[in-house]
Amino acid sequence: QVQLVESGGGLVQAGGSLRLSCDASGSTFSRYHLGWFRQAPGKEREFVAVIRRNDGRTRYADSAKGRFTISRDNARNTVYLQMTSLKPEDTGVYYCASSNMVLSLPSFSSEYDYWGQGTQVTVSS
Repeated sequence: QVQLVESGGGLVQAGGSLRLSCDASGSTFSRYHLGWFRQAPGKEREFVAVIRRNDGRTRYADSAKGRFTISRDNARNTVYLQMTSLKPEDTGVYYCASSNMVLSLPSFSSEYDYWGQGTQVTVSS
């Protein structure tokens, strides 16, 4: 069992930066992937980034590549999403999720088994 809690969301102007945190508790997520998804009202949840806890391998959605950075602090059981050059289209509820897939870097919601409650990110123009 893994519990995930996101924090760090808020209102930011376009071009600004924001760092999201995801604190994990419960069972260790060794060999797990930790990912970030986002969802705007009326739209489906979309993949943002994922990191493999063991070796730090990452994968990004095209919309996030070059602007967002996912990282982890295994000692603190925390995963971060550093967002820069934010755009209004980045607005949405951001969710942290855990996957037990070992070799791949999952990008589909169905590949994740534990989810946080989300944190709102709003980017104004």
